[in-house]
Amino acid sequence: MLFKKLIGELTPLTTGGNLDRPVVGIAYDSRQVRPGFLFVAIKGMVTDGHAFIPDALERGASALLVERTEELHDIEAAWAAVPDTRKALGRVSARFFGFPARGLHIAGVTGTNGKTTTTHLIAAVYRQRARVGLIGTIHNLIGDRTLPVERTTPESSDLQQLLHQMVDEGVQRVAMEVSSHALALNRVEGCGFRAAVFTNLTQDHLDFHHDMSNYFQAKASLFFRLDSKAACVVNIDDPYGARLAQLLGDRAVTYGLNPGATVRAVEPGIGPRGTEFTIESEWARFPLATRLVGQFNIYNALAAAALGLAEGFTTDEIRDALAGVSGVPGRFEPVYRGQDFGVIVDYAHTPDGLANVLRAARQITMGRVIAVFGCGGDRDRTKRPVMGRIGADCSDLAIITSDNPRTEDPLAIIEQVEVGVREVKSSGYLVVPDRREAIGQAIAGARKGDIVVIAGKGHEDYQIIGQTKYLFDDRLVAAEKLTDEGYTLE
Repeated sequence: MLFKKLIGELTPLTTGGNLDRPVVGIAYDSRQVRPGFLFVAIKGMVTDGHAFIPDALERGASALLVERTEELHDIEAAWAAVPDTRKALGRVSARFFGFPARGLHIAGVTGTNGKTTTTHLIAAVYRQRARVGLIGTIHNLIGDRTLPVERTTPESSDLQQLLHQMVDEGVQRVAMEVSSHALALNRVEGCGFRAAVFTNLTQDHLDFHHDMSNYFQAKASLFFRLDSKAACVVNIDDPYGARLAQLLGDRAVTYGLNPGATVRAVEPGIGPRGTEFTIESEWARFPLATRLVGQFNIYNALAAAALGLAEGFTTDEIRDALAGVSGVPGRFEPVYRGQDFGVIVDYAHTPDGLANVLRAARQITMGRVIAVFGCGGDRDRTKRPVMGRIGADCSDLAIITSDNPRTEDPLAIIEQVEVGVREVKSSGYLVVPDRREAIGQAIAGARKGDIVVIAGKGHEDYQIIGQTKYLFDDRLVAAEKLTDEGYTLE
């Protein structure tokens, strides 16, 4: 595609060089540039892509998209300057890949907690009628084929390429997790969502958004990208969801336990093997059973059901779809080796997420709840004592350990978590910095009927210490420690 065609709708725009040069690919990382590529220089939080223009040119870039032109001296490549290259990247990528979103029905799910499970449930509903794609934290799916992921929502050019691939492989509907970072950084530019779901908003990512108001504005912006026919599904039991529903007015399809919700759950029953409840709505009243445990999963199932009803799916389609989902990797995932106590691995890494999983564990056991958790380094520090308070308050034994310390001192992170623990109790907790050892101590100390909840990493198969990723999977470590204690499936 000619460079001038790629940039034709960008405004305001300053250009230079031969705009008739063909572009055969797009890269925002100079190391990915090949001859004939367009290099998009993005100013990030740590590095500035403009510093890598010489490298991109040396690798054969035929065109540049930049925010400033000071670096463009004596170059043969064509160039265009715009105020925001990150936003422009999404637009030119959508054009380059033939506007793939126009051929797809994309539902975006945003919120602090529940995005992953909700997208999997929506995908199950969508599979009742179509070939489905899924984009999210754990993996991307094209039909039944799994693709690896690097972040919850891909960078815009990678996302457009993925959507193009989905169209090529016959996908008709897509369920996509949409992070607040993706919205704030314009990664979903050019996606053309046909529906959106808001799960909840609780403290997280304040290192990036600075305050809850900015965080809410980022999440809410997804809904104001939609056209008037799109379904806007909102959890009205969440205070920020109620606020968003007010902003949306009659467009909002609300869900929750609240009697005033458009789609509501009544007569809920929560057990160790799943949840049951009845859905009441303006469309229908019908019973629903899922194999997902905990009240928070009632909300996740309600979100998928509300979207399904709003988009015209039948009650049988919704009921069959949600009943068929046995679980989501790393989301309240059991690890069983014949032991007489429970071991659960969950991704809960926010205050609300940790509270949800520990309360869910409490609902299904008569024994003790043992919590193994920590907080990530180089991330929102204000939530650390809050996590400590919740971990101590919602468990009988809290074991504070390392999560992904990254470049911070693991002991310093643990001390900040411990501040919150000590506000609740002066005993009844342990500090075990080594995560493998912490999991081992929790399992070794568990008695019949207890539940060990290993929180924070879920599906992740690594631990980041310094700037290095080490292989580490909570599920495998838990299984290993159970074996060490003499438990076996045989």
